[in-house]
This record gives sequence, C-alpha cells and structure tokens, in this order.
Amino acid sequence: MSSLEQRCAKAGLKMTGQRRVILKVLGEASDHPSVEDVYDRAKEVDDSISIATVYRTLSLLDELDMVIRHEFQEGYSRYEVNDEHHHHLIDLDTGKVVEFQNDELEALKEKIARDLGYELIDHRLELYGKKLPKS
Repeated sequence: MSSLEQRCAKAGLKMTGQRRVILKVLGEASDHPSVEDVYDRAKEVDDSISIATVYRTLSLLDELDMVIRHEFQEGYSRYEVNDEHHHHLIDLDTGKVVEFQNDELEALKEKIARDLGYELIDHRLELYGKKLPKS
C-alpha cells in the first residue's frame, strides 16, 4: 500500500479500486497534473473511471489536505501530493513548473513573520518568470 493510500485509510476513506488507481496516478506523477491529465492516465489503467470520479476524489483529497491544488495563473487547477515542503517557479513561456527548496528563504519567511509578531503556520510561494537568454 502506498503512503498516500495509507494516509487515506487512516482518514477513514473507503479504498475502492478506482480510488486506488487515482492515488497511484497521483503518486507516480512527476509533473503537476490537471484533472484531465489524472483522468487520462487513470483511464489507461481502468477504462471504467469517469471524470466525475476523478473530480470528486481530487476534491476530497484536497479537503483532507492530502493533495495541494495549484492554479499557476493558467485558468485550471493542477494537483500534487502534499508530502514535502517546496516552492514553485513557473516558466511563463513553456508552462514548465520547477520545484525548489531554499534554506535561506525558509529562514527569511520565519524571520518576517516573527518580526511582525506572528508564528508562521502555512504559506505558499509561486514565482513566475521567463528563462534568461544564454550569454
């Protein structure tokens, strides 16, 4: 059983075959798939899966904080498993999403919140850019 399946079972979710397929698709995704991407990949495994099932499952996983729903200024949502903290840089020319972590940035966010008299509970950082020309 995958870690995501274990988290779902622990949360009391019924583990249907279709849900398992959707969880597998999410767990194996190296990108940030849209609902349609998840649906297309799931259909390759189980052609009885409907788009409504994918929407319902992703919505439920989002409510349970097991996936993160991103907008990335594209007009549709993309999803990823909520497992390790990281940030995103989105290439405005290609739509490519680059994940990154930066210890200095983490410390700076904590310092900003503390300086303003807050404990940082959660945050999301998305950077948007265009690749610099090679010199």
